Amino acid sequence: MKRLLTIISLALSLQGCIFVVGAAAGAAAVAVVYDHRTIANSLEDNKIANKILDKIRAVPKLYEESHIDVTVFNRVVLLTGETTTPEGRQQAEDIAKSVPDVTRVYNQISIQGPTSTLTRTSDSWISTKVKSLMLANEDLKSGSIKVVTENGVVYLMGIVSRQQADIAVDIARQVSGVQKVVKVFQYTN
Repeated sequence: MKRLLTIISLALSLQGCIFVVGAAAGAAAVAVVYDHRTIANSLEDNKIANKILDKIRAVPKLYEESHIDVTVFNRVVLLTGETTTPEGRQQAEDIAKSVPDVTRVYNQISIQGPTSTLTRTSDSWISTKVKSLMLANEDLKSGSIKVVTENGVVYLMGIVSRQQADIAVDIARQVSGVQKVVKVFQYTN
């Protein structure tokens, strides 16, 4: 584990877009090892996310004029991204709520034009840094936390204790480029 943390730390000091993609994939792979949910729960979350995305894609105006990301953890849906109208924002939420097995929807879609590729790359880099720092913290079961960054805002999802939530928020706040941290946690205590 110490060797892995050394490699991640060294890698984080490097710059470049290619590294961002590789680091994100690496951090995601490591996080899966520590994910304490069952495989069936993880697959169910992926299935829900895909159903929502398919329904959004089926609405040409919404899909073409928006950048909407769907994240699901324990059947709780987080909608992030941008759409040009309040109606588009509401339509995406209604679509998410219509999918079976969804227990709650958090709609964090902004009313604005889609963000640039540069902003999305920066967001990926922020998520990677937050995940890596969480993995390095021994008091945090970071595999139980999903990190989503949209336009500098970090969203933290998962099933954690209140103490773990506080640690995760403190870690995320320390990362350069983070504008705000939003908790979307389910608490164990």
